[in-house]
Amino acid sequence: MRIGVFICHCGSNIAGTVDCARVASLAASFPDVVYATDPMYTCAEPGQAAIEAAIREHRLDGVVVASCSPRMHEPTFRRTVERAGLNRYMFEMANIREHVSWIGKDVEANTNKAAELVSMAVAKLRHNRALHAASFDVCKRTLIIGGGVAGIQAALDCAEGGIPVVMVEREPTIGGKMAKLDKTFPTVDCSACILGPKMVDVAQHPNITLHASAEVEDISGYVGNFTVTIRKKATYVDWSKCTGCGECMEKCPSRKTPDPFNEYMGTTTAISIPFPQAIPKKASINPQFCKMLTAGKCGACARACPSGAIVYDMQDELITEKVGAIVAATGYDLVDWTTYEEYGGGRYPDVITSLQYERMLSASGPTGGHIRRPSNGEEPKTVVFVQCVGSRDRSAGRPGCSGFCCMYTAKQAVLTKDHLPDSQSYVFYMDVRANGKLYDEFQRRAVEEYGTEYIRGRVSRIYPDADGRLVVCGADTLLGQAVEVTADLVVLAVGVEASHGAARLAEKLRISYDQQGFFMESHVKLKPVETNTAGVYLAGVCQGVKDIPASVAQGSAAAAKVLALLSRDKLQGDPQVSQVDVKRCVACGKCLRTCPFGAIEMVSFRGQDKAHVIETACQGCGICTSTCPQGAIQLSHFTDNQILAEVNALCQR
Repeated sequence: MRIGVFICHCGSNIAGTVDCARVASLAASFPDVVYATDPMYTCAEPGQAAIEAAIREHRLDGVVVASCSPRMHEPTFRRTVERAGLNRYMFEMANIREHVSWIGKDVEANTNKAAELVSMAVAKLRHNRALHAASFDVCKRTLIIGGGVAGIQAALDCAEGGIPVVMVEREPTIGGKMAKLDKTFPTVDCSACILGPKMVDVAQHPNITLHASAEVEDISGYVGNFTVTIRKKATYVDWSKCTGCGECMEKCPSRKTPDPFNEYMGTTTAISIPFPQAIPKKASINPQFCKMLTAGKCGACARACPSGAIVYDMQDELITEKVGAIVAATGYDLVDWTTYEEYGGGRYPDVITSLQYERMLSASGPTGGHIRRPSNGEEPKTVVFVQCVGSRDRSAGRPGCSGFCCMYTAKQAVLTKDHLPDSQSYVFYMDVRANGKLYDEFQRRAVEEYGTEYIRGRVSRIYPDADGRLVVCGADTLLGQAVEVTADLVVLAVGVEASHGAARLAEKLRISYDQQGFFMESHVKLKPVETNTAGVYLAGVCQGVKDIPASVAQGSAAAAKVLALLSRDKLQGDPQVSQVDVKRCVACGKCLRTCPFGAIEMVSFRGQDKAHVIETACQGCGICTSTCPQGAIQLSHFTDNQILAEVNALCQR
């Protein structure tokens, strides 16, 4: 075998603490190495051209590049050797940047370690074999999970690109959190006016099938060929007949049903449509408060419905859809602010969340757009906004910033002054983070034009005084003294967390999530909308905190990835998959139980059960290989012999 080795300087990233020329000289003495050099930038066009030229000139059978992370540039170099006529799997990469030069400054030690890593890569390459990818057909449909603004954008872009879309939304209407907002920053324009047309486009687009009041029950298959089971929850209304006329709501006697769309700031009827612009504009019954479903007596909505759409004995329905790609756009939920006892823990009616305040400001909200104290219905004269409730709080296990709280608080302070010209707003803050276009200017307007007083410091306690008003105790760290403000209304800028149930969905999608429950992208910079499961993409706040423009942009980015994936009639699988030696397999089933991707099944082979790997579903994680007690499963490109060759090379140095 003839092997070429290239030790990259990466400018000073590697060469600053590694003697690259010496590593190349040592590599030249390794078994089967016939050519070794140390270019400045191997990944640059001249560096890749040098690799191609060396392959042809020295008749190389394999190539080792020692540079940065394979996660970043291995596909680049594989394409390079392929252009020169080699199989792409006759290439190995040694990471001497992240694993060597960036973690120590001892040049001698770093040089020795780099040489050891290169020797291991050479030893593995000597045992490599050419691998070839298999092709398979693609189902040209996509699933969008979540009907918020990011999911809506992704669905519309995919549909406009000619890809049929199946959208699943767990609530009775799409729109997500944006549908609950009154205005948006920094332009203070109507949220419903922006979002409404897009929601209507989703309902009317011929390429979009919408399943509201539904959840994903199960996902199986692999990129290009996913099988998704969707549970359509019983709404007790036949939506194919419902016209959204609202007659049922007018006749329903159960008028004290908690209203989740209005953040429980008011009540609604047991049968309801969430809000006037809801899509689909269909009624649904809350079974916990419907007298017919709880006591068997009423039926007012059925008698009032002109189309006979009420179905009291409706059951959940399971639907199976075939799709080629999946976009997760499940959004976020607010953290449980009632755990903050120092702020009343939910006991004081005049301490509300920012989202509850949005519903109060909205003309379609529980107060018709009028700001009222929940305790007595009076207009507040002093409103205090408390920032970072559930954000940047290590003691509560939420160290991260929720990103957009500073801006929506400034917006709400501006709107408060518009609604109540005689009012005064105070904002307790830690730091103002306004890094978007026109964001800082907008926050300054809240201070300079609308008279909002910002107090830099955290609030330690909120308690009611004898007059029923609220005393907000905090600190002004700029003045270095304690501060007390007596308020009529306190609005908590509550931080965000992953949507409830996100962890369970991640397990169904076979993707990772972080400590806060947000889905993990494949690479934070290079693959921000992709996951480690091929064919599954992310959009919006499910991946991490972001505002509306960023969510829309990521929705379009996810759609672009879907369109690129499904533009091909056939896909090529990754040949780095597990293979079963049926002669050694004893059908113990351990591999079947441990495979996180459901890629192993039991099949009958000459009358005996044997494990079989579904190559298109296998992600090459190697768990089955390490689990098999008989050593009957080997992971292609990472066989026991290849790994042991690396260990032997390391031990011999």
